[in-house]
Amino acid sequence: MLDKLSLLASRLNTLAQLPVARLEFRRELNPEHVASVHRYFTKPHPKYKVIQNKSVGAALLDLRRFASREEYLNSIQGKNSAGFHAKKAKSKGYRLVEIDRNDYIDDIHAINISVETRQGRPMDAAYLQKITHFDDEKNFKYFGVLNAEGRLTGYGDLGFYGNFAAFNRVIGVRNNHGMMHMMITEIVCQAIEARTCNYIMYDTCFGASPGLLQFKEMLGFQPYRAKYSIQ
Repeated sequence: MLDKLSLLASRLNTLAQLPVARLEFRRELNPEHVASVHRYFTKPHPKYKVIQNKSVGAALLDLRRFASREEYLNSIQGKNSAGFHAKKAKSKGYRLVEIDRNDYIDDIHAINISVETRQGRPMDAAYLQKITHFDDEKNFKYFGVLNAEGRLTGYGDLGFYGNFAAFNRVIGVRNNHGMMHMMITEIVCQAIEARTCNYIMYDTCFGASPGLLQFKEMLGFQPYRAKYSIQ
């Protein structure tokens, strides 16, 4: 009993020491969608009902820390770093582009079903059903990674909600080329240059598999306590 209380106290102390990020939803960007995402982020956590769904351990990158893309890229350098893998992908001819997903129906489906499990978990059923038409949300940007032959090998959807943006889907074929690191770093660099938001969110750190958590940390994402408001 004492051991359990000690562990609980330790975890509460860790949570209390997380930095706080005040994330603002703005309905004007896309009224119905923004309000829906705000409800989802702030509803009771499915396991810990006393906290909001996406409040504790939100994986955030504070873009205000970086005066330029170079500052961000310098912060993720080193042996086996995100910067190292991103450079490797570029050397192999991978590039980031904004896409119309309806131009890549077959490629997106092929990516979604390219492996049966990711991060030790079976692929969600939503990824396995082929989508034959995509409707864009006006507060989103849709990115794709093209290889040297122009084939789509990964894609990511980024929603803009107010003073922060959040990844919706981030997925690619499984290889060792570093193209997923390149995709995220390039999107972050674009956001730093645009100065349209203060944070980028990549779901949460708590509950992520060890491999996914390491990937987020390599890219500079850190756990925060998120406090949400909507206007």
